[in-house]
Amino acid sequence: MDARSADRHGTGGRPAQTGKGERLADWADGRLGIYALAKAQMRKVFPDHPSFMLGEICLYTFIILILTGVYLTLFFEPSMAEVVYNGSYEPLNGMLMTRAFESTLEISFDVRGGLLIRQIHHWAAVVFVAGMLIHMMRVFFTGAFRKPRELNWLFGWTLLFLGIITGLTGYSLPDDLLSGTGIRFAQGAILSVPVVGTYLSFFLFGGEFPGHEIISRLYPIHILLLPGIMLGLVVAHLILVFYHKHTQYPGPGRTQKSVVGMPFLPVYMAKAGGFFFLVFGVLSVMGAIATINPVWAIGPYRPDLVGTGAQPDWYLGFSEGLIRVMPGWEINAFGHTLELGVFIPFSLFPLIMLAIGVYPFIEAWITGDKREHHILDRPRNVPTRTGLGAAWLSLYGVLLIGGGNDIVATHLHLSINSITWFVRVAFFVVPVLTFIITKRICMGLQRRDRDMVLHGRESGTIKRLPHGEYIEVHEQLSQSQRFTLTQHEQFPPYEVGQLVDANGVARKARPGQRLRARLARAMFGPQTYIPKPTPEEYQRELTSGEHHH
Repeated sequence: MDARSADRHGTGGRPAQTGKGERLADWADGRLGIYALAKAQMRKVFPDHPSFMLGEICLYTFIILILTGVYLTLFFEPSMAEVVYNGSYEPLNGMLMTRAFESTLEISFDVRGGLLIRQIHHWAAVVFVAGMLIHMMRVFFTGAFRKPRELNWLFGWTLLFLGIITGLTGYSLPDDLLSGTGIRFAQGAILSVPVVGTYLSFFLFGGEFPGHEIISRLYPIHILLLPGIMLGLVVAHLILVFYHKHTQYPGPGRTQKSVVGMPFLPVYMAKAGGFFFLVFGVLSVMGAIATINPVWAIGPYRPDLVGTGAQPDWYLGFSEGLIRVMPGWEINAFGHTLELGVFIPFSLFPLIMLAIGVYPFIEAWITGDKREHHILDRPRNVPTRTGLGAAWLSLYGVLLIGGGNDIVATHLHLSINSITWFVRVAFFVVPVLTFIITKRICMGLQRRDRDMVLHGRESGTIKRLPHGEYIEVHEQLSQSQRFTLTQHEQFPPYEVGQLVDANGVARKARPGQRLRARLARAMFGPQTYIPKPTPEEYQRELTSGEHHH
């Protein structure tokens, strides 16, 4: 009997007894099939690139938000009952405030670690939304939203939208002067909705603003409804990432059917675990040394007061900028006043977000491409898409200036009217200029890649030829570098085709076909790319003797 048989049967030939943990694992595996599932998925290969950590940051901050949020719910009381404060923060003693604001002060000054947890929670919310936005921009610029990941793009887009709403509801719970001003802003936007705006406001606030119900209604939405939906979307998002396999950047050995990277267990899990604690540590340091939302310095909300320099969190600056710079248009018709100066920008925000959500389906319709894509695009090779993304980011930056026009005016000693008019003009001009400039930069980078493939990389070494000419020596790219620069596809765009056949019979093209052909030429036509060097051109360059290596 060999050693393995002895281990299996024991020293006397009898079957060796298994431990309780192993028997429990066998029992669970026989009923749940965990081993087969783990064997298939735990060794899945994940590519390694720094930009892929953006999604991990979103996941880890979401976990941190849940952990810190559970702690805060133990002490926060979402009540608008008025009380007289007599607590640890003496400057506010004797002041009338809601119980929600008082409990926030108690968390900040009386609960052990309360202020630290509060600030970690708030910083994590800011980083969470920022991480989602940057992560989605990475997905957008690299074309990772293409088939089969359109549904996962919608999950991410919904998470971003819900994250913004969750941030608004949580930001409003302390009932301080700053958050109360934000709720007043939201109530004014709701009132601008034609016909039903007043009814929506009364339903939400339980009467005239501010009412006595809004905090108690926002509380379950913030801690139960929205996080529950988001948790389900996060799980679905991760399941689809596993099912579709991870996208990867172009390079040697990387194809639509093979992935180059590290196995999920143990390498990727070890790195992910360390990165989670790194994110948690950074947020803890930020919560410990960087004050955010000091409600004790702002004071409780009063409807007759507005804080000077009141600003929302950065992710809501887009919507506030739209409303601040919009002219105060209004129409009186049939006994109703339509506040177009508020309703139009209030409607633009979800419409712009909707355009981002449906873009993958629009591009798929324009290209007619029904293949699966697991290799990412280099942004320079898709200049129109890259230009559109850059234009959107520039629009966000312009409106962020509009949302903080008073802060910009006071800090830079400028006229607030001049800033407002600048934003109104820049709203139309800056995105167009950004698109044009970005597209030209992408075309220039494509031309540079072509020259590098044909002529090599400039080495900086100057050489004198026998006849006295000075030239710079070029280094040829390696085969893997040439592959990376030339692996992308350049398909002709969709065309309607001949409208008259060989027999002279006219064929009508539907308006949708004509529109699709125009968009395809504009986005993916010959003017959007520099032709890749062919093998014949490369061979000709090598044998022509007109370059120097």
